[in-house]
Amino acid sequence: MRHHLRASLLACAFVLPTGTLALAQAPAQESPGQAKPTLKDRLDAAVSTVTGSPMARLDVDMKHVLDAMKKLDPKPIAKLSPEEARRQPSAADGVRAYLEEQGKSAAPLPGVATKEAAYETAGGTQPVRIYTPDGASGPLPVVVYYHGGGFVIADRDVYDATPRAIAKGANAVVVSVEYRHAPEAKFPAQHEDALAAYQWALANAASFGGDPARVALLGESAGGNLATNIAIQARDGKAAAPLHVVAVYPMAGTNLDTESYKANTSTKPLDRDTMAWFYDHVVSQDSDRADPRLDIVGKADLKNLPPFTVVTAEIDPLRDDGKGLAEKLKAAGVTVEHRDYAGVTHEFFGMGTVVAKARQAEDAVVADLKKAFAGTATGTAAPAR
Repeated sequence: MRHHLRASLLACAFVLPTGTLALAQAPAQESPGQAKPTLKDRLDAAVSTVTGSPMARLDVDMKHVLDAMKKLDPKPIAKLSPEEARRQPSAADGVRAYLEEQGKSAAPLPGVATKEAAYETAGGTQPVRIYTPDGASGPLPVVVYYHGGGFVIADRDVYDATPRAIAKGANAVVVSVEYRHAPEAKFPAQHEDALAAYQWALANAASFGGDPARVALLGESAGGNLATNIAIQARDGKAAAPLHVVAVYPMAGTNLDTESYKANTSTKPLDRDTMAWFYDHVVSQDSDRADPRLDIVGKADLKNLPPFTVVTAEIDPLRDDGKGLAEKLKAAGVTVEHRDYAGVTHEFFGMGTVVAKARQAEDAVVADLKKAFAGTATGTAAPAR
């Protein structure tokens, strides 16, 4: 019986497309530099297809990073304490492990200098890291960046790749913000810190070579939520408005029963149980889940906001959060560019050194930011695949 199953899987493996590991959907156009699948990749995809796993649709280079991460033996976050979860291997560790497997350097992207600074919050001092492209002259545009981690885990070290890529690509100063984590500091502490950091960046831009008149916001996952909320608070008079906002697979709603949650119950590196665990640690009471700062898609007023770029990944529980945010922004009259990338998962953004779709996404965001800083807004477009 096992012999026949393996033979069937081998047969399936040899008919899989080379650009992506999908059987259930048409293959996306292969990007320059995208890896070719090995026999193991094809077998893994065949098994995933037979079992109905969305991981069957992984691009090969995305799969290689997740395979390297799996070898680091991460434990299911939903079964851990916050302290234990913070010690688990991250997607960034997976990238480093994969590069080392290939005999390549895992050193940070060159051409960018960093320095540490700090801002004051209601909960005390919090650090920021300032990224400046080498050789830059004159006041540069500023991107205030908020990292992901569900408001509970991760930090600016884990999310170092994105600020480097954006600083170098957009020729901008990037301020990567640390903020208080739950459950030690419950919601809305993270949102309070995010606003304080943005106000600090505006007030101190000149001191680190930035132009306070050319500022954008960028956030990943939980950070995408924060970036969106800061744009809303700026509209409401709490600070000067940013020129552009980039929300990368944002936590934009508290409904864990959307179609993308149902389709990606057990995907890696983010699954439904982990998202439920995050929210359980973030809120003080269930009514907090209906707060418009958490349930942006369901409750927030998005009128009169600056242009947005929303980035989503196909194999991600948060895909519908991002899609819903883009649709609600458009309905509110906001200029929005929504790009949805097939064959990749949550955390793909920032993996531009090893994942072709990540490089495409980073380059597209850089182009949007450059247009915003030059005074040319991006156009409204349907989701790109």
